[in-house]
This record gives sequence, structure tokens and C-alpha cells, in this order.
Amino acid sequence: MRKNLAHFMPALLLACALPMAAQAADANAAASKQVATAAAHAGMALGATDLKMVHAHLQHVVNCLVGPSGKAFDAKAADPCKGMGDGAIVDAKGDATTEARLHTALSEAEQGLKTSELDSAHADAQKVLSTLQAK
Repeated sequence: MRKNLAHFMPALLLACALPMAAQAADANAAASKQVATAAAHAGMALGATDLKMVHAHLQHVVNCLVGPSGKAFDAKAADPCKGMGDGAIVDAKGDATTEARLHTALSEAEQGLKTSELDSAHADAQKVLSTLQAK
């Protein structure tokens, strides 16, 4: 019996590891899609000609980063990442470098949402875009 168990142990370990690896790959793909969508909205914020639209697109960035369960999620604003995952920050869990970059982008977007001047909001949108595009 012991010999049989030792013989099948590698296959058993592989069978357990494959679903975990697939789940991690799915989370990474989900995070990447959400980051790309957030970056697109940061670009839209940067190109917006009035403060209201800059703020709308920056909130879309926030919604993509935190996901529907996130504290900063605004259900009244559009969720361009709906169905892509649980939020880029949530889906990037375990990748400390990516998480840190996404938290920085979140702070920059939130700063842009607080500003009442178009030029300042554009500057914050540029920071968000640059942060999201950095690797």
C-alpha cells in the first residue's frame, strides 16, 4: 500500500496544483483586463474638456480598480469593468508590485476626483495613466 501511495503521490500533487495555477492565471488575466480598461478611462479623463467628464472617467478608473465590493466604488457611476473580475486590486492579490502600483493609481484618481480645477484634474489623470501603463 505504501509503495502504491508513493507511486501516485507526484500525480496527486500535480492534480491539486493545476487548478490553483489556472485560478492564478485567471486572476492575472482579469486584473490585466481591468487595468487596461482603467487606463483607457484615465486617457478619456485626460482628453475630457470639462471637469464633470474628467471626474466621471476618473470614477470609472476607481470602480475598475476597487471592484463592486470596494469602499470607493460608486454604484451611481458606470462600471466599465463589470463582469471582468472583482476589481484589479483584488484580482492582483499576491503580486505585491502590481498591487502597490494599483494602489498608487487609485490614490491619484481619488486626488483628481477631489480637485475643482480642470488643469489639476488633467494633471492627476495624466499621473493615473502613467502609473497604470508602467510595468
